[in-house]
Amino acid sequence: MPEPKLPADIELGPIRPPSEAQSLLVRVTRNCPWNHCTFCNVYKRHTFSRRRVEEVKAEIDLLAQARETILSQAEGVGSSGRIPPELGWKYQGGMNSQAYAMMARWLSGGTGSVFLQDGNSLQLPTSDLVSVLRHLKQTIPGIRRITSYARSSTVAKKSVEELTEIREAGLDRLHIGMESGSDKVLKRIKKGATGDIHIKAGRQALQAGMELSEYLMPGVGMEDLSDDHALESARVLNAINPHFIRLRTFTPIRHSPLLAQIEAAEFTPLSEDGTVREIRLFIKNLNGIRSQVVSDHMMNLLMELNGQLPDDQELLLETLDAYLSLDDHTRQVFRIGRRAGIFNELSELEHDRLVTEATRLVRALKERYGDADLGLREEMKGRML
Repeated sequence: MPEPKLPADIELGPIRPPSEAQSLLVRVTRNCPWNHCTFCNVYKRHTFSRRRVEEVKAEIDLLAQARETILSQAEGVGSSGRIPPELGWKYQGGMNSQAYAMMARWLSGGTGSVFLQDGNSLQLPTSDLVSVLRHLKQTIPGIRRITSYARSSTVAKKSVEELTEIREAGLDRLHIGMESGSDKVLKRIKKGATGDIHIKAGRQALQAGMELSEYLMPGVGMEDLSDDHALESARVLNAINPHFIRLRTFTPIRHSPLLAQIEAAEFTPLSEDGTVREIRLFIKNLNGIRSQVVSDHMMNLLMELNGQLPDDQELLLETLDAYLSLDDHTRQVFRIGRRAGIFNELSELEHDRLVTEATRLVRALKERYGDADLGLREEMKGRML
């Protein structure tokens, strides 16, 4: 019987979490089945669809073929299965194939992590997802973790038994975009979930033995709902106790409904300082959980805000207070410098050269726009997801 014909290449979706930068990407659905969130523009012009199981399996087979080809040309591959960086660079830059480029990056990175795209892989029927997962693990050696985005509303509709079957087949980490625990905020941004749904979904994922990352969006409650956003988000996460709480500061995105509402003066966005104060209120009210707080997105102001609860709670608060205790001018220099890529963290305010560079930028933005912070927002508007 002839072997099935492999596809010409793999299909890739538009995004993945920053923590999955070294992951092998396998697209099992296209776009987002909900697609109403007002802060997002990623899928607004696209229709959701589930990919056929055999189509996905054929792409997995192509990735496996790419792996065999690359490894056959590599010398000195150890027990880790990693290839020399120079061979990885060859395939990433010199091959007109996403499958080969991605496999080379995966083999040289050595993480063994796979990420299922797009926005909600659990929309697949459980039997289909389990079939894909089993084929993936059987076909590509070296997989140590498989992760995916998921919506709370979808996870909550799965039974714990289904989620356990999915986890046993290989999907052992979920990234859930909670955004907020406040029902008022969730309704405003059309998230299609409530705080109680977030709690149910998170608890069920944990009961099934999955590792859970919950994403919080500081600032998305705007000025009027900031306290409710912070306090209710803390309440919901206290009830879940996820492995990770990942901060994703709200950033107005071009072509998103929420940006249009802000520009129409329907809502007043929080200032950078207001967002830091909101995060402080949120962290101060996290109690009885052992989550890892992670600030791993480029649009977060304080990238050094990382710590394990409960032991590091005071250290997290001290980091926030270190910023808030700066004088107005220094806070502005840091804000502008951080957004412009001059600073990575607060400690770099001790570097005179960086401070001078950021101060010049503040002055230039003020001369052009009248207000440096406003000028920076205008310069950056719509550039980041």
